[in-house]
Amino acid sequence: MATRTPLSMPNDAPSAAANEAAAPTLAPVTPAFSPLYQQIKALILQSLQAGEWKPGDLIPSEQELAGRFKVSQGTVRKAIDELAADNLLVRRQGKGTFVATHAEQHVQYRFLRLQPDRGTRASEGPAERQILECRRLRAPADIAHSLGLRSGEPVLEVRRVLSFHGEPTILEDLWLPAAPFKGLTLETLASHQGAMYALFETQFGVRMVRAGEKIKAVAADAFAATTLDVAEGFPLLSVERIAYTYNDTPMELRRGLYRTDTHHYQNELS
Repeated sequence: MATRTPLSMPNDAPSAAANEAAAPTLAPVTPAFSPLYQQIKALILQSLQAGEWKPGDLIPSEQELAGRFKVSQGTVRKAIDELAADNLLVRRQGKGTFVATHAEQHVQYRFLRLQPDRGTRASEGPAERQILECRRLRAPADIAHSLGLRSGEPVLEVRRVLSFHGEPTILEDLWLPAAPFKGLTLETLASHQGAMYALFETQFGVRMVRAGEKIKAVAADAFAATTLDVAEGFPLLSVERIAYTYNDTPMELRRGLYRTDTHHYQNELS
């Protein structure tokens, strides 16, 4: 936080009494207050953002962190509870607390809310992925705006299809800022067997921690119809997602077209 340097008053400044008489009565200023556990949460988040602990790493114990930050163990526990609720940390009984990672099986589809109408996604098995394109280009204005870039800055555009049981179900276009993902190629994406976000973590040091979405119904154009094996004009679900890394920095814009004739979009509200 920037510190403001007090301004010195000129010699001919009005007296304090005169100022008091002339100034209107102001309501008392209440300083911003942040509970101690929130301050500890912010400090732990800084360490995560700085890469002190990588995805999958065991972080220091609550007792060690309490000593480091000179607070009670209960304060640290409350901070870690919130970070775990935010899916940034994972508690494992008898083992400790770890930095969450997209490489773990149960969180590989954390941001993918499409579920089969029958059975579960687990019983459906992993998606079959086909990378259609990966190219570098100058960001159009709308893409640049979504990623917090200047128009014309370099981005990577990736197009892929996700299929379930051999049936193409999702057509996705992704845009990534080029600098953090230098070296990402079609061959790299095609050869990677795990989740794409796990690849981003392990090879590029970028962890997606949250996302926001916009959803609407659209009709399939000619390309989408051919790719998803449906008739032109077939109803699709359009999902636009912006994924963020630490410090609310946008790192991916993803626009997907979903078939929902055998799947549905499921979300939980609280």
